[in-house]
Amino acid sequence: MAIEFPQWVVDRVVARQGRLHAFERINPQRAAFVVVDLQNYYMMPGYQGECAPARAIIPAVNRLASIMRAAGGTVVWIQTSADGADQFWSHHHAQMLTPERSQRRLRELASGTPGFALHPELDVRPGDQHVVKRCYSALTEGSSSLATLLRGRGIDTVLIGGTVTNVCCESTARDAMAMDFRTIMIDDALAAVTPEEQLQSLTNWILFFGDVQSVDQAQAALGKGGGAVAASAAAA
Repeated sequence: MAIEFPQWVVDRVVARQGRLHAFERINPQRAAFVVVDLQNYYMMPGYQGECAPARAIIPAVNRLASIMRAAGGTVVWIQTSADGADQFWSHHHAQMLTPERSQRRLRELASGTPGFALHPELDVRPGDQHVVKRCYSALTEGSSSLATLLRGRGIDTVLIGGTVTNVCCESTARDAMAMDFRTIMIDDALAAVTPEEQLQSLTNWILFFGDVQSVDQAQAALGKGGGAVAASAAAA
C-alpha cells in the first residue's frame, strides 16, 4: 500500500522544492530499479533476520521490475553476504550483536546457503544484474560493485525497493543521493518490520534526501521520460 504523508510533511516538501515529487520524469535508459536484500534470510519464517511484511511486497517488486525491463531500464538484485563479516565489520558483530546472534547471522547468511538465496517468488530474469554486498549500504566504499555497475551503464536515477526500509534500503539510498544519483524510494515495494518504522524512514527521506513514489507513480514517470512501457508489464 502506498504511503500517505501527514499534511505538514507535504507542506514542507512543497515549500522547499515547489512540488511534492522531485522526479516526475524518469528516463528509463538511465534508470535502475535496485532491489535490496529480498533473500530468504530476511523473508522466510524461522530466520533470525525475518521481516515478515517483506513477503507482501513481492507482487509490487515483480511488477516494477517488469515495467522497468519493458521500458528499457535496468533491474539490479542486491544480496547481502555475511562471509567474513565478523572480521571486516567487527564492531557490529562484537558490540552490537550478542555472540549467539552474531554466529547465527554468519551461519544463516553465508554465501551459497538457503538463507542467502533470493526468495523463490521473485521474478528474476536472465538479463537482470546481480550484486553482492557486505554491509548495510551497497554503495559504501568496499561493500559491493554497485557503483561501478551503475556508472558503467550511464545510470543517473536509482529506484530503491526491498527490505529493510530503514536499514539497508535507506543506507543504500542515502549513499546514492550523496553520489548525485536522483534517488527514489518506492514505498509499496519497500518493507520495514513495523508501519511506524516505514513511515518514519520515508518521512525523513522525502523531507531531506529524495523522492518517494509508488509503483504506479514510477510507471507514470517512466512513461513521461520516454519509456515505452508495455501494457502487459503495466498489468503484471
